[in-house]
Amino acid sequence: MTSIQKLVARRLLGCTMVTAILIGCAPQPEKPFTEQLREALETAVPGDVIEIPAGTFTFKRSLILNTDNVTIRGAGMDQSILSFKGQIAGAEGLSVNASDFVIEDLAIEDTVGDALKVNEGDNITIRRVRTEWTNGPDTENGAYGIYPVQTTNVLLEGNVAIAASDAGIYVGQSKQVVVRDNRAEYNVAGIEVENTIGADVYNNIANNNTGGILVFNMPSIPQRGYATRVFDNEIHSNNTENFAIPGTAVSGVPAGSGVVINSNDQVEVFNNHFSNNNTANIVISSYFSANFAGQRELAAEFDPYPEEILIYDNTFEGGGTQPGLDYLTELKNALYGEQGAFPDIIWDGIVNPENKDQRAIICVDNGEAQLLSIDAGNQFANPGVDMQKHDCSITKLQPIVLASY
Repeated sequence: MTSIQKLVARRLLGCTMVTAILIGCAPQPEKPFTEQLREALETAVPGDVIEIPAGTFTFKRSLILNTDNVTIRGAGMDQSILSFKGQIAGAEGLSVNASDFVIEDLAIEDTVGDALKVNEGDNITIRRVRTEWTNGPDTENGAYGIYPVQTTNVLLEGNVAIAASDAGIYVGQSKQVVVRDNRAEYNVAGIEVENTIGADVYNNIANNNTGGILVFNMPSIPQRGYATRVFDNEIHSNNTENFAIPGTAVSGVPAGSGVVINSNDQVEVFNNHFSNNNTANIVISSYFSANFAGQRELAAEFDPYPEEILIYDNTFEGGGTQPGLDYLTELKNALYGEQGAFPDIIWDGIVNPENKDQRAIICVDNGEAQLLSIDAGNQFANPGVDMQKHDCSITKLQPIVLASY
């Protein structure tokens, strides 16, 4: 018996007991499903399975779950739809602060803020969930679609995220994460891994975002992220104009970015298929090139320089022809002509002055693919390609193995 069925049974039992005392107890009308769901979430006990039938259910306020070991299950991401169009209260659609949490087979649409936020939980599974702002890309849309933060042992699989004004699928300040078999489109950032330790991002489709897949470290967050593998993904045509709120971290991501690595270490990018990302298929940058440089406090553990980046065995088609920032367009035209294109990989070229062995910063073993250092730290005085500097090796990361629960 699901938790909603238990609630209905309790109400019927209450009427039966009264009937034994009073003559003619009138049956209580069944509450609308929206009220049943809210009550089921608020009164949930560990082990509950909350089932959401097919249909579109409209909510004016956020839904909240604070109980461990609960499963929320719909009839399919195009069948069970939680709509928050016209939402008047709450910062999210569904806010979860719990461990051992599973949510699957439903959609969350048109929230004022984030669609699905899971905060400070262990053992989190988000599977076949669609988050979407049905009006398409718009700065007024909520920031995040699927948003686990400060979580451990996280599986995000088979989800769809559309039109978030920050990141469609975001995992931040977390550990031991797998992001696989998802589709992210028409977001500012399709998939973003931020300040996270140990993540595998694979078999995803990231297309028509501003930036396809981002691996970031933000300067003011205490946990420094590292050890992310991005592989076996389809990363295409991420050329949507940036519609993020000005001043946010992703508002500086140039349209046309396939994978963007900023201030993160131990990142592997391999076996991906890139095509037609108009700034560059891969962008690597330091904190000093970010739009938020100098505007935020720096945590004690923050390292502003990307290091130990390994790029190999990717397939590149097109891209680099129409950079999404004016200064990059000017640089591309100066180096390659108006009809030319950037190489598949561009790097701001800013290195840690205390790192004497620059060969260990970025290693590339990717056939004829080239890396352009734009020399941003010297006002682009000496941009160029020198693949000998990137002919190096780094110990490969081990796959993420999630704990069962």
